[in-house]
Amino acid sequence: MKPIQVGLLGIGTVGSGTFAVLQRNQQEIARRAGRGIEIAMVADLDVERARAIVGEQIQVVNDARAVIANPDIDVVVELIGGYGIAKTLVLEAIAAGKHVVTANKALLAVHGTEIFQAAHDKGVVVAFEAAVAGGIPIIKALREGLSANQIQWVAGIINGTTNFILSEMRDKGLDFDVVLKEAQRLGYAEADPTFDIEGVDAAHKATILSAMAFGIPVQFDKAYVEGITQLAAADIKYAEQLGYRIKLLGITKRTNKGVELRVHPSLIPAKRLIANVEGAMNAVLVQGDAVGATLYYGKGAGSEPTASAVIADLVDIVRLIDADPAHRVPPLAFQSHTLAAAAGALPVLPMAEVVTSYYLRIRVADEAGVLAQITSLIAGAHISIDAVLQREADEIGGEGVAQTDLIILTHDTREGDMDAALARIQALPSVLAPITRIRKEELN
Repeated sequence: MKPIQVGLLGIGTVGSGTFAVLQRNQQEIARRAGRGIEIAMVADLDVERARAIVGEQIQVVNDARAVIANPDIDVVVELIGGYGIAKTLVLEAIAAGKHVVTANKALLAVHGTEIFQAAHDKGVVVAFEAAVAGGIPIIKALREGLSANQIQWVAGIINGTTNFILSEMRDKGLDFDVVLKEAQRLGYAEADPTFDIEGVDAAHKATILSAMAFGIPVQFDKAYVEGITQLAAADIKYAEQLGYRIKLLGITKRTNKGVELRVHPSLIPAKRLIANVEGAMNAVLVQGDAVGATLYYGKGAGSEPTASAVIADLVDIVRLIDADPAHRVPPLAFQSHTLAAAAGALPVLPMAEVVTSYYLRIRVADEAGVLAQITSLIAGAHISIDAVLQREADEIGGEGVAQTDLIILTHDTREGDMDAALARIQALPSVLAPITRIRKEELN
């Protein structure tokens, strides 16, 4: 059979990896797909660099629309990124009857509902395994492998930059700012790392996972997003002493009231496998009612790991290209006409309604009665305390100042109640610094 003709929009890190893996493994890929897959055309603003990567036999242009307009191109692979021109080009490719593969989690988290509906109306496939967790096949697991289950929750380390930073903070006892500079020097963090360290990148991915787990539309605007910039080395150390590790988690959970969708640092018991995922690696833990807990681990970024996911999507499209569109696996795992109804039945909860347990670090004056005053305020908010520890200032690098860190672990409580209690505690004259609050997830 005639090989499938692919057009690449962008040939940066992932695009060059996709080309290299396709070239290296073309026979194996063709055996799996049932026909060949060839990159026939590449669009990149740097034509000379692109031509140096793909050679003289492949057409290289600087206009992405020339790829979309080419009637010989069967599949468009969008690797440009961002919300802007990428959205326009993906919708134009769909309108032209092209199947689309994208690694663009930001685009799908914000505009996925519109894009998937356009693809459904046109009868084409939009595939996006590479958009979440790089080379880990978590999209396929949720869409197909776990389709018998009612998914109860998903929790993932889905940003390698922040996981590298937290691993280094724990290993070396350094504060966030110091480790961030080292991560930038080593290439783990961008020159502008905002999307990573503020949790936005992880929230894009968690939004997609939430839609697939619970059959609701993508709703990034309703996600709670908190990064790692306020974490201190002391918190990493205290968590370790208490038997926990701190990880930035993307969490989505089904509850009786609706769906939780949140990204924030979390204390996880050190005995959990996911707590021991170190460096720039990713892992996603999925709890299904039938299968129980399943863990997916691997490289969440990088040229060839992400290319592996892009090519897996291309293979799927080849297998499905002649299938009746009504009988293809839906992109978000659930039939599209059920998504809107599910959104009404399972609304995304505001963070104030989320119930979880907490780690609190409160820097206070070392005076009689302070602990009793604080625990009284917590009890007055109907919050149950699990444990209280006191660490003197000289244990954390102080210079004899009369101050103490109070470490308080709570049982499950509603976030809104915790907000109210912390506001009252923060107003006490004996509280000397902003309170550190980290949510605690047992993941069992």
